[in-house]
Amino acid sequence: MVWALLGALLIGISLGLLGSGGSILTVPVLVYLVGEPEKVAIAESLGIVASISLVGAIPYAIRKEVDWRSVVFFGIPGMIGTYGGAAISQFLSGNTQLMIFAVVMILAAFMMIRGNGVAKKEGHISPKWLIMTEGLVVGVITGLVGVGGGFLIIPALVLIGGLDMRIAVGTSLFIIAAKSLMGFYKYIDVLSQEDLSVNWNLLVIFTIVGIVGSFVGGRLSQTIPQHKLKRGFGFFLVVMGVYILGSNLF
Repeated sequence: MVWALLGALLIGISLGLLGSGGSILTVPVLVYLVGEPEKVAIAESLGIVASISLVGAIPYAIRKEVDWRSVVFFGIPGMIGTYGGAAISQFLSGNTQLMIFAVVMILAAFMMIRGNGVAKKEGHISPKWLIMTEGLVVGVITGLVGVGGGFLIIPALVLIGGLDMRIAVGTSLFIIAAKSLMGFYKYIDVLSQEDLSVNWNLLVIFTIVGIVGSFVGGRLSQTIPQHKLKRGFGFFLVVMGVYILGSNLF
């Protein structure tokens, strides 16, 4: 259990340091360090990510660094997509979900290693339908594999939504919290159909430790160069993704 708690702390620190990508550690920690069944781990991941993201979003809201238009046009389709992804998951085995998760993890790693290269296009705001479509697609991924999707949401908000980076981060946290909560709600029903249930004590402990870690990570982020940190974390995710993919293929 000590290793599991350290994993929970690492999840929070990663979120605080990077602003995105840290939540992708939650499922592997729950599966490989705690020993949770795949579907249960994905459900618990959504609950943990929703709670940590909501707490992290509050300071941004207080500083008025949240674009509520994007929360609506990206977040609502994202919630619908997440609900749909969670519903689809009942037709997939836990093993298949982990393989999809590994592919998403490697994609996240690639984006971190090469750098998102996002820069706001002055005066450019894409059509609402494009923002909503992006939200729906990212939502489905969230529902299927239990990741918050910040590594996809933040570049989309900057490039498609025309937001400044800091406002994109605060907006992303609210979107992640909303759609993860929707996915968690649906997964409770999915798990009950398979005679499985969420370990509420574990979920609460991981959430508390993760929140503490996010504050620690937030402090550390002021002293560690972000580009070097993301590249290093990206290479780590490649190793993790390949391991998960290999262990579920063979």
